[in-house]
Amino acid sequence: MMPLPTAADLVPILPEIVLCGSAFGLLLADLFVDSRRRGLIHFLALLALLATVMLIGRGMGAEPVSAFGAMFIRDTMADVLKIAMCGVTGLALVYARRYLEDRGLMAGEFYAIVLFALVGMMVMVSAGHMVTLYLGLEMLALSSYGLVAMDRDSKVSSEAAMKYFVLGALASGLLLYGMSMIYGATGSLVLSEIYQAAASSQDRSLLLFGMVFVLVGVAFKFGAAPFHMWVPDVYQGAPTAITLFIGSVPKIAAFGFTFRLLESGLGPTSDQWSHLVAWLALLSLIIGNLLALAQTNLKRMLAYSTVSHVGFLFMALSNASPVGYSAAMFYAISYAIMAAASFGAIILMSRRGYEADQISDYRGLWQQSPFPATLILLVMSSLAGLPPFLGFWAKMEAIRAALDGGFAWLAIAGVITAVVGAFYYLRVIKVMFFDEPENDHMVVHGDRALRFVFAANAISLLVLGVFANLIMAWTRAAFA
Repeated sequence: MMPLPTAADLVPILPEIVLCGSAFGLLLADLFVDSRRRGLIHFLALLALLATVMLIGRGMGAEPVSAFGAMFIRDTMADVLKIAMCGVTGLALVYARRYLEDRGLMAGEFYAIVLFALVGMMVMVSAGHMVTLYLGLEMLALSSYGLVAMDRDSKVSSEAAMKYFVLGALASGLLLYGMSMIYGATGSLVLSEIYQAAASSQDRSLLLFGMVFVLVGVAFKFGAAPFHMWVPDVYQGAPTAITLFIGSVPKIAAFGFTFRLLESGLGPTSDQWSHLVAWLALLSLIIGNLLALAQTNLKRMLAYSTVSHVGFLFMALSNASPVGYSAAMFYAISYAIMAAASFGAIILMSRRGYEADQISDYRGLWQQSPFPATLILLVMSSLAGLPPFLGFWAKMEAIRAALDGGFAWLAIAGVITAVVGAFYYLRVIKVMFFDEPENDHMVVHGDRALRFVFAANAISLLVLGVFANLIMAWTRAAFA
């Protein structure tokens, strides 16, 4: 029986309490703030994120602690992921403000829902119990469904939200079924106790059966092939500002969720699940890159490229050791920053009544706006994995982890598909720099804050690539 919570249990979970309280506070504040002063809600949301980061940073580096009968764990890995998620969420809010205002979608509940989604993700990466894992996951999922359906007047957004909801419910059911099988095999929902039971078990048939269903649920949440069917429709149908958020921050949380399930809970079965993860990685690399080649819609192309990037992340995870986990964490954080920049480019070139979501829309951009075209060049180069950008080092770490784990065939497939994947990123660069402009639609958004943030985001991909060792040291320390 779980012991009663005490005041000491509240200290590790204080950042989550502050963030959740801030989300409720924003809902109340929105009732009293005039619609023309929506900027105050935006400022308060960013202030809440800053306060959360400060609370996390204050306890960072300390010994791991648990709360609520080991249902919640705070350790270095969780702290690193939480700080990264808060940072990318702040970036997403800055990108979203002007985009949503131009389309009449800006509302106080947007900020509240984003913060609730972030609370769910923070709970996921600190979970020490199956119930906590599922609670955080569903908090994120329900918030994501609401965000995708935010544009109620758009049939495309409503259709995307419905597909997301139905397929997400199916994946949640499979995940719950797998968890129930694991509970039946081990007699516990606490991840540390599941680990001990798995290590001492002679017959693992039921445990491995449950593990397969858990992996299916994890693969769906990541958007890994062949469970990626929701990704292109949701990415294309949702407002671009929402796509930016759900396409970046949840990838960091999904890594934490996977680590808690597969390593903290099912670590003794790593010889089995590592091979399944490796095959999911191979399928994601092949399917994601090949389907991205055929796309003319930029958001849809980036959606399929997400599937291929998940393949690289799974490639690192297949090495079920600290080397693989640190490489996967580095990839998740790096990809979140790159994804924010890629969708931020679409937001920068869009305006009311015009969505710059077709690759052909960027024809001749260099001739009309050289500086934004150069920034987009940096983003596409990083996504393609060209040195010395951040994306190059992320892919290198994933390939190195696969080789270290004995998956040479997967590392070779990763190199080949990376070359294939570079084609569709270079196609965007070719359209911008070598094609003649067909119309005068490509006008850069006039908001200075948006321009500054995108420039900083794009340039950071080069700067962080040059100083990638600093981030790698950070992620390696999480699993030291």
